[in-house]
Amino acid sequence: MLGPSEERESAAPSRDIFATTHWSVVLAAGHPDSPQASVALETLCRTYWYPLYAYIRRRGYGPEDAQDLTQDFFARLLKENYPGQANPAKGKFRSFLLLTLNHFLSDAHARAATRKRGGGRTVISLDAQVSEGHYRLEPVDELDPERLFERRWARTILDNALARLRAEFVSAGRAEEYGVLRAFEPGEQKTMSYAEAAGRLGVSESAVKSMIHRLRQRHRKLVREEIGHTVTTIAEIDEELRHLITVISW
Repeated sequence: MLGPSEERESAAPSRDIFATTHWSVVLAAGHPDSPQASVALETLCRTYWYPLYAYIRRRGYGPEDAQDLTQDFFARLLKENYPGQANPAKGKFRSFLLLTLNHFLSDAHARAATRKRGGGRTVISLDAQVSEGHYRLEPVDELDPERLFERRWARTILDNALARLRAEFVSAGRAEEYGVLRAFEPGEQKTMSYAEAAGRLGVSESAVKSMIHRLRQRHRKLVREEIGHTVTTIAEIDEELRHLITVISW
C-alpha cells in the first residue's frame, strides 16, 4: 500500500496516458456503437464490478439479486451510453457510477426486470461465486454501503496495479525475482532480510536495495496510471491518490 511519503515521491505522469484514458475515450465517443468506446467502457465495468456488487449487497439485496442487478446495470450502461452523456466536471467516474446505480436501484421496473434470472444476455462474464466469496470476507459492522464502495474502489486500483506489475516481471522472465522482491512492497509484512533476499537472488545487498527501489517506483507509477484511467486531467490524479490513501485505511 502506498504511504504519504511515497505519494510525495511519485513523479508526475506522462500526459500521453490521457490520450487513451478509458473515461476520456468513453466521453469523447458520444455514441454506444464506437468499438473503442465499447472496449474502454467494458474495461471500466470490469474494474468496478465488485465495488458495485458489494455496494448492492450492503444495501440489503441477496447474492442472486445483487448479481442480476449488477449485470443488468452494466448492460444498460453499455447499451444506452450513459457515460457519454455525463459531465466529468460534475464528479469522478466512480461518483458518476454510484449516482447512476442509485437511480437504477430506485427504478421499480428495472429492479423487477433484473430479478428474472436468465432473462438477459451476459454482458460481463464474471464468476458470481467469487464475488460472493469476496463479499463474505467484508467486515459486517464497520462500513456503510458508500464507504464500502469507496474502499473496494481503492483496493481494486491497488490490486490492478499489482497485477500489472507482476505480469511485467513474468513477461520479462523475472517471475522468481518478483517472488522475492514483492516481500518488500509497502504494506507487506517483512518476511525476509535484505541479506536473505540477496542470497536468493545471487546479488549484493546494495543491488537488492536498488531493485526494491525500482520495484516500488514502478508500482507507484502503475497505481497512478490506474487512477488516470478514470479522470480527465493530470491534476486530478494527486487528489484521487490522496483520497485512495485515506479510504484504504478505513
